[in-house]
Amino acid sequence: MTLLAQPTTDTTIWPVDSGINAYGHFEIGGCDAIELVREFGSPAYVVSEDDIRRRAREYVDAFKHAGHTNFDVLFASKAFPCLAAYQIFVEEGLSCDAASAGELFLALRGGMDPRRICLHGNAKTSDELRYALDERVGYIVVDSFDEIERLAGLVAGRQQDVLVRVTPDIRPTTHTSISTGQADSKFGFGIADARRAIKQIEGLSQLHLRGLHVHIGSQVMDLAPFEYAVGAIASLGDFEVYNLGGGLGVAYSTREDPPSIREYVEQKVRAIRAYLGPDKLILIEPGRSLVANAGVTLYSIISVKKNVSTYVAVDGGMSDNLRPMLYKAPYEAVIAGRIDAPANVACRLVGKHCESGDVLVQDAHLNDPGVGDVVVTPVTGAYGHAMANNYNAMLRPPVIFCKDGSARVVVRRESPEDLVARDVV
Repeated sequence: MTLLAQPTTDTTIWPVDSGINAYGHFEIGGCDAIELVREFGSPAYVVSEDDIRRRAREYVDAFKHAGHTNFDVLFASKAFPCLAAYQIFVEEGLSCDAASAGELFLALRGGMDPRRICLHGNAKTSDELRYALDERVGYIVVDSFDEIERLAGLVAGRQQDVLVRVTPDIRPTTHTSISTGQADSKFGFGIADARRAIKQIEGLSQLHLRGLHVHIGSQVMDLAPFEYAVGAIASLGDFEVYNLGGGLGVAYSTREDPPSIREYVEQKVRAIRAYLGPDKLILIEPGRSLVANAGVTLYSIISVKKNVSTYVAVDGGMSDNLRPMLYKAPYEAVIAGRIDAPANVACRLVGKHCESGDVLVQDAHLNDPGVGDVVVTPVTGAYGHAMANNYNAMLRPPVIFCKDGSARVVVRRESPEDLVARDVV
């Protein structure tokens, strides 16, 4: 297998164990993409198990390299809520955060230790809080004065450890929909209200305030705002635990050059030491940067036609990758069977849904695309499976893990019967 060519930078957008095999086909985890489609059909999410494990180890090693031993790495499971992923992260020594009762259920079913889990959410219901309390979740991140009162009323016979989510009025450079640290946000407390929340919790015997949580946004490429956020919360007091959220961006194209995991971790460790002291328990919550580049999506081309633009239509679309429609997220694509051939056709890679906006890649360049060709879009390991939906009654794709030439289905493809499983007639 030869590595995939990167024509513009040294950045790789492909899984660590992917490349071009002897047949000129795209290969991931030792598995030929053409053969994967023959066996499992398309669309399909295909994930390199080794890539996920390597990134998990990078996070742990980065803390050790920075000389900080008091830490925990929590997988932001909203990025890829899949039992097989939870199980891998358990094996690699990570924990996770959960943003709903459903994610908490998956985390527990996947083997996560509840004592290390953080429960998030700006609008947790009483049922969600009860579930977290019943399962002895380690930290509940409180997000409003209403929630403090609600949680205190539900705790019985013990104390629940909590963190206060702070909105530090830091706006990183990212899409508005995934920026969370600005003053006008649905998440957390502003600095003044955070002081009130801290005082309120300290007066409640049912709740044990362990520290603060701050998350400024996702897909952030500039590390400086992470340090600014730590500086902004330093005046709120001296605590045991600081959860600094996630947010590290990834490369969706070879033109992007994100910071490394090590650089990201070291920046956060330096900020904690500079503003808060050397011995604090640091929690971080990477999601996208653990799984995005580990995954690709395989499609089959259904039609090619020219209506001013050339449209290459595949058998998936906005039901399996909603990000281009939500955020105008850029993706690249290649023909899996001719991956090293010249990309000589400018086209739009579109899906099969009844929406003109169902465009996966606005400016794609493919090698002589034809009906039946398999198309690969990289960097779909995060938020593809998580946001998959049944629009137009599409069946959600399977998730296939590949390692050392073996492929295993970890999430099966939906069946037509699944579409009516919840109907009551």
